[in-house]
Amino acid sequence: MSDTIDSADLEKRASELVDLARKAGADAADAVVVRGRSRSVSVRLGKVEATEASESDDFSLRVFVGRRVASVSANPGFDLKLLAERAVAMAKASPEDPFAALADADRLAKSYPDLDLFDATAVSTETLTEAALAAEEAALAVSGVTNSSGAGASAGMGGLVLVTSHGFSGSYMATRFGRSVSAIAGEGTKMERDYDYDSRLFFADLRDADEIGRLAGERAVARINPRQVPTAKNVTVVFDPRIARGFVGHLAGAINGAAVARKTSFLRDMMGKQILKSGLSVTDDPLIVRGSSSRPFDGEGVSGEKLAMVEDGVLNHWFLSTSAALELGLQTNGRGVRGGPTVNPSSTNLALEPGSISRDDLIRGVGTGFYVTELIGQGVNMVTGEYSRGASGFWIENGELTFAVSEVTIASNLKDMFMALTPADDIDRKFGVAAPTLAIEGMTLAGL
Repeated sequence: MSDTIDSADLEKRASELVDLARKAGADAADAVVVRGRSRSVSVRLGKVEATEASESDDFSLRVFVGRRVASVSANPGFDLKLLAERAVAMAKASPEDPFAALADADRLAKSYPDLDLFDATAVSTETLTEAALAAEEAALAVSGVTNSSGAGASAGMGGLVLVTSHGFSGSYMATRFGRSVSAIAGEGTKMERDYDYDSRLFFADLRDADEIGRLAGERAVARINPRQVPTAKNVTVVFDPRIARGFVGHLAGAINGAAVARKTSFLRDMMGKQILKSGLSVTDDPLIVRGSSSRPFDGEGVSGEKLAMVEDGVLNHWFLSTSAALELGLQTNGRGVRGGPTVNPSSTNLALEPGSISRDDLIRGVGTGFYVTELIGQGVNMVTGEYSRGASGFWIENGELTFAVSEVTIASNLKDMFMALTPADDIDRKFGVAAPTLAIEGMTLAGL
């Protein structure tokens, strides 16, 4: 995107909205504007299929009348006074919510750092088109690639303006640039697909479009002529980092304070107990400079800090917003995320910290096992931890990747998987969830 957006006017309007809510009878209120600007191009077989652009400034007002709360949303141009009066009237008619509240004033950020999240580089639609075409061309140039599922490039920005009735006013913006391509190899009923992509806050940090296309093509070709393997128990399954990030996402969901309060997490009784092997840690840090999911303050105006969510294998923290914390008898740790009028806890820059062994040595140590590059289906029960997913990837024989494998299912329980995992040292921290290659012992593989 080309121009930095001045949020001063939006902060002023949000402040006026909060003041009007107080005058209308609210005991407390906050107003948030979720900002968004995006532009994208998608191509297929050398032709542009779609060019899209969007802009939005979505206002939300949340008001409290005692323990009663209501929220309303609107687009720019609305009548401030009418919206405030409507929200207060709705709150007065709402049932009481014992856990609805603004963050305590002493938890609000008095100042916050510049995390260098905004890149003012001008990226034209023509530049996006050229990158998408180059990525697809590089994929199609790989021997064995027979078709394309398309390629894309995007540029956008998003951010938050927040004003509360008890002293917080602030805003931030972050940019995002992306490139992706999906390639098809083989023919007829033996076609296989794979992909590659990159996403960065700064345009100059993006991987080259040619490299993205080439890797997508090579991955697709490597999957040609897959086999099934026999059903077996106690199989060591190795998760490629692309898959490992999703696996760590399951851990994030299980230690989300809202899920714990609702009793829908299989880790709800594990605070202070061992959930990973000794020596392993999971960190969450919202203040990483140029971090993919960094934010100087959360959706309630609270500054978070780096937390060792799991340290030496022991669970130390939940992700907490104010309401989730109140329900659990705790205090927010600055992980509240605004979704329009609602606030829910979430991770920021989450990382399962790497081990000391290289990826190649980790695979060699497995001997015989299964290396997963793609998962299918949603077979994860977050209440019980039961895990069963369709999978494809490569068979490990004598410590090396050999033939492609598809149409198998891997199964276990997430509690057991967490305790049986060994991380390699190849972590890539450019994504909001970061994880190295992971080896997980003792899984069941259902095949032939």
